[in-house]
Amino acid sequence: MAEQYLLSIDNGTQSVRALLFDLHGNLAAKTQVHLQPYFSDNPGWAEHSADGYWKAVCVACQRLWTETDIPKSAVKGVAVTTQRGTVINLDRDGNPLRPAITWLDQRRTEQVPPLNAFWRTAFKVAGVSSTIEYFRREAEINWIAAHQPDIWAKTDKFLLLSGFLNYRLCGRMVDSIGSQVAYLPFDYKGHKWAGKRDWKWQALAIKPDMLPELVEPGTVIGAITVAAAEATGIPAGTPLVAAAADKACEVIGAGGLAPHIGCLSYGTTATINTTTRKYVEVTPFIPPYPAAIPGAYSTEVQIFRGYWMVNWFKEQFGHLEQATASERGTAPEAMFDQLVEQVPPGSMGLMLQPYWSPGIRVPGPEAKGAMIGFGDVHTRAHMYRAILEGLAYALREGKERIEKRSGVAVTELRVAGGGSQSDAAMQLTADIFGLPAARAHVYETSGLGAAIAVAAGLGLHADFDTAIRVMTRPGRVFAPIAANQKMYDRLYRRVYLKMYERLQPMYAEIADITGYPEQL
Repeated sequence: MAEQYLLSIDNGTQSVRALLFDLHGNLAAKTQVHLQPYFSDNPGWAEHSADGYWKAVCVACQRLWTETDIPKSAVKGVAVTTQRGTVINLDRDGNPLRPAITWLDQRRTEQVPPLNAFWRTAFKVAGVSSTIEYFRREAEINWIAAHQPDIWAKTDKFLLLSGFLNYRLCGRMVDSIGSQVAYLPFDYKGHKWAGKRDWKWQALAIKPDMLPELVEPGTVIGAITVAAAEATGIPAGTPLVAAAADKACEVIGAGGLAPHIGCLSYGTTATINTTTRKYVEVTPFIPPYPAAIPGAYSTEVQIFRGYWMVNWFKEQFGHLEQATASERGTAPEAMFDQLVEQVPPGSMGLMLQPYWSPGIRVPGPEAKGAMIGFGDVHTRAHMYRAILEGLAYALREGKERIEKRSGVAVTELRVAGGGSQSDAAMQLTADIFGLPAARAHVYETSGLGAAIAVAAGLGLHADFDTAIRVMTRPGRVFAPIAANQKMYDRLYRRVYLKMYERLQPMYAEIADITGYPEQL
């Protein structure tokens, strides 16, 4: 039988990638179109041209066919995976009415729809009034309805980026259940749009007919249209299969099939996820996201601005390493790994709490970042290692919260995302968690997860379980070093776990005095 390939379109924050995988999970071809992450007309805004995303998809796909000898006829199906929480307003003709509001956007509105007395009382009794208020004020739906009422009045459909690209490819307003991570009236437990009596319909200024049809990952949602074929070079009639959001796809692309496997994502937002068939709220009243597997949940704990902090350090303090790498013609990551290795485990007592962006409940909206333990021995290298260690401490804390709420011990780690390419980061992760940490066998794990959805959905593998087992495998495994593990465990238990509790009152005072971050 001729070789069969699967096309994944991965629209991230920094770039769009067109990826061809074979049925064994090997990356056969790749093209990448870099994006300006966002433009900002006002402080805190983060927007991007919706058509600009589509054009980047078209360019990436067209380049793919010129850079590979794989015939288009060998491509059996296509799937889209995208950044989460980026939203687009479409008119009745399917044209964008305004730029997409990206997940990085920080605007909020005070003008929100009223909740009736029943829900206000219920939320007050449950102690989640501030969480619900956060949801209503952060929702892009409410901001557009309040501040751009003319745009909202013309909005026929309100889609996530994944739904928009699906529409451009197959002409149908359909999106995957696995992509629904946003301020939307979504039932996270039932994996469907919220019921008629759900509080979200009161909290958000949207009507049911403005939302797309939802289908499970692996569902064939349409075929590539003639117009899309002309724009992308993908053969018309090629099946388009529902995948999931990039983090969800990354989990299965790294082999995270079961609840005992913790999948770490060292990306812009650092996360730890497990996949489970059981509905588990790791943080009470914060639902688990839909997984990339039908009927499954992803018990995710996020560290906002996670590996963004690494880039922050490089931009602010890493000019020497970047310049040296350029002179030598080597990757900057290798130079930064050398920086980490100059410092002993524990960074000689320099401890970082990585809450550079506040959270909703854990950490709370008053949270800030902190670095303690400075002495005259500390250098840039100590600071850099402390950042990596602080992120790993925070994700270990997330692991323990998942274990406590789910009742399942995490015994294996898979690590993906840009930070996973650092050997130093991988080793200290294994040491801090006290578990073997396996790098995913391919870097493009989100794209691989989307390809798995195609393989399972088209019956090229029997089901998702089979596809994941055949198409994923651990790459290099980093085992904990006993002495390092002992040092880190003591620092984690005796210092890190106490930092937030001790500093939280001062964070609240800082916010009260300075107004940053804004409090609900």
